[in-house]
Amino acid sequence: MAFTTKQVVSATGLVSLLGCSLAWAQPASQGQGTAPAQPVGQQPPEQELQPEVQAIADFGGVLTPRGRLVLEPEFQYSHESINRMTFEGVEVLSTLLIGVFTAQDLDRDSYTAALTGRLGVTDRLELEMKLPYVYRDETERVTVAEVDPSFDLDRELSGNSLGDIELAAHYQLNRGQGGMPFFIGNLRYKSTTGEGPFDIRRNSAGVPQELPTGTGFHSIEPSLTMLFPSAPAVYFANLGYAFNLEDDVGKRAGDISVGEVDPGDAVRLSFGMAYSINPRTSFTLGYKNDFIGETDTEYVDEDGNSVRQSSNTLNVGSMLLGWSYQFNQDVSVNLGLEFGITDDAPDTLLTLRMPFGMNVF
Repeated sequence: MAFTTKQVVSATGLVSLLGCSLAWAQPASQGQGTAPAQPVGQQPPEQELQPEVQAIADFGGVLTPRGRLVLEPEFQYSHESINRMTFEGVEVLSTLLIGVFTAQDLDRDSYTAALTGRLGVTDRLELEMKLPYVYRDETERVTVAEVDPSFDLDRELSGNSLGDIELAAHYQLNRGQGGMPFFIGNLRYKSTTGEGPFDIRRNSAGVPQELPTGTGFHSIEPSLTMLFPSAPAVYFANLGYAFNLEDDVGKRAGDISVGEVDPGDAVRLSFGMAYSINPRTSFTLGYKNDFIGETDTEYVDEDGNSVRQSSNTLNVGSMLLGWSYQFNQDVSVNLGLEFGITDDAPDTLLTLRMPFGMNVF
């Protein structure tokens, strides 16, 4: 019996694409010659169904077989636009406002080229490394009306450099026998190799002169993935918690010194279904949501007075669409698209990946 499906989902931002080819196969001894005869009146022993998988999963699929290396070139494009009108003043009547109107029009684009490598150490343990290069640009126009004279403020920023390198390990906890789903434990570490928001160039007033390409803080994320095959589909779900580690920045921004910064931790949830159209082609429909806590920042002025400020929490939710095509046993192509459905999510995120595998031992 054979069942093949492809799964494409995103994880994230920061946000990604999951593509896995799952095949159920009998043990290697079967299919080679005639099956051994069983004694009359006895049931044949139950055979273990072993998954043979190409795993290209940011937070864990059924894993890459022992001795197999998968290299995955990736290109990702993200776009976000913000159009906001604010009013500062007083409301005299429901139709009469006295104050200042400010209009903000902001466009952000991000381009990421990355190479990810995954190695099957054993049939149940996989190691992963991701090397990204990031280019970002941002255009902002702020219009202030109801003042004499009114004025516009235009700003264009960009930044490009190596992004935050990531390391991960995935371990398959069970064999998925007896109709049970597969459970995979994942542990991901994100470094600070990219330029963080406190590493970029600023002018004497502390205004940024370029955009960061990394978060600037170390992050550790344990998570649990569930895969439940139900031909011709595979249902998936992932639950994780990202610990963003506190750091003493020790940088100045104009007349203000930035001290301890505690980035908000994040609860990450995703689920959906991958549906196999034929042995080579499949599509995915899913949803993901990141709940990001407050960021606490300590500021110290010239007089040595310390003030702590907290940012708002973020709710980043996106719908996931994916398509996958397997050229042969070693090469496939995966295309994923995310649509932001909450105010804090990017408008669109497009990811193209082309993994190819090889046996190295």
